[in-house]
Amino acid sequence: MTKEVRTRYAPSPTGYMHIGNLRSAIFEYLAARINGGKFILRIEDTDQARIVEGAVEVIYRTLKTIGIRHDEGPDIGGGYGPYVQSERKDIYLPHALQLVETGHAYYCFCTRDRLDALRSEAEARGVQYKYDRHCLGMPVQDILRRIKDGEDYVIRQKAPDSGTTSFHDEVYGDITVNNENLEDQILIKSDGFPTYNFANVIDDHTMNITHILRGSEYLSSTPKFIHLYEAFGWELPVFAHLPLVIKSDGSKISKRNGDAMFDDMIREGYLPEAILNYTVLLGWSPGDEREFFTLAELEKEFTLKGISKSPSTLDYDKLKWMNGEYIRKMPPDEFAAIAEPWISKGLAGENLDIGKIAHMIQKRVVLLGEIPDSIGFLVNAGPVDPSLYENYKMKCDAGLAQEILPMALKALSGLSEWSHDSIYNSMAAAAAAAGMKNGQVMWPVRIALTALAVTPGGAVEIAEIIGKEETLSRIRSAIKQLEA
Repeated sequence: MTKEVRTRYAPSPTGYMHIGNLRSAIFEYLAARINGGKFILRIEDTDQARIVEGAVEVIYRTLKTIGIRHDEGPDIGGGYGPYVQSERKDIYLPHALQLVETGHAYYCFCTRDRLDALRSEAEARGVQYKYDRHCLGMPVQDILRRIKDGEDYVIRQKAPDSGTTSFHDEVYGDITVNNENLEDQILIKSDGFPTYNFANVIDDHTMNITHILRGSEYLSSTPKFIHLYEAFGWELPVFAHLPLVIKSDGSKISKRNGDAMFDDMIREGYLPEAILNYTVLLGWSPGDEREFFTLAELEKEFTLKGISKSPSTLDYDKLKWMNGEYIRKMPPDEFAAIAEPWISKGLAGENLDIGKIAHMIQKRVVLLGEIPDSIGFLVNAGPVDPSLYENYKMKCDAGLAQEILPMALKALSGLSEWSHDSIYNSMAAAAAAAGMKNGQVMWPVRIALTALAVTPGGAVEIAEIIGKEETLSRIRSAIKQLEA
């Protein structure tokens, strides 16, 4: 019988979720779904000093926003809980003591000052720091006495110091490391909490996790994890390490450096679907030239073999392009609903037709966050710079605008019905009567209405939205400015 695939996303609630964290969650989710398995959410809060209030809620919200549903977790429970490490504290020490009994771990009473001195000495000699096993082999009676006296201690893993450790990674292939480079890592800290590395192994085994996907920065730690599995006599999971996500300058993404987090991107107006789609392509390829995928499609097509070994560069220009493509492909009604708050912000209380504005801007918007500034002219156009009328293609300048605007004003003033078709037909008729092309008339009218060289809509669309009274008022004002 085939063993059920179980993957886990195990973030620490120490901040907000950046693209690298999000990609790990997506890949782990897809690895479970493609195999008909379970995706588990576990909160790793052993580093109590770094916990950020509200960070757990951010994790829940982010996964929900991009459409990822976990099968087990702190909020919904499951058969392997608790799913918060601080609530599982009682299981770690017994496992560590089991390793002490079997000779795979030992008590260490070294003070911070001594350890700092060892590090300084190693740095002065130009060699890599490695704990000197000062406390290994301490008599049991001494250990018991020091514990009874209340001395602080940690429990360290006794790593092999000779030979090699080999393992297979689904992304990087077969890897072999020299055991002499392994350090005796701390398993239980002096505060009684397990370290991240130790709790990870215990939780993954006791939650029956079969596939572990994590960043390539943990690749060097994998031999230490393997030795823990072997010390307990446990079956190894499948390992797949994901390539780094870096910025264009080669540096890692970091909140402290001002890099955008998922919530920041949503506030800037990126669509969750676009973020998901783009994030999946950071280090994964379907094997062909396709770039656009829904989550449902990815659940059927994702493979570990498609993950690259090379770091992926976060390209905001590519992300913005993809976001714009998603916006343009949306049904108009759906876009209008999503754009409504951004449009309302740009209108600053002005009562204009949001549906018509949405229709006007949809093909031109790249980020929803650009909408308020891009439609500000609908509320207040301001004075017109005469140089804006100059357009070589339209053969227009301020002088010609002085002829066209009064003509357009007259044509529009006579309209009893104010609609897109009536506005267009009246200006087209005026252009024909003057022996001009439609665009030659539309250009100066749009400039007069907006005082901008580039706008998300043409003269007809804008006139329809701002209404007859405001349209005529702006044209009259533009004519006066040209006469001045």
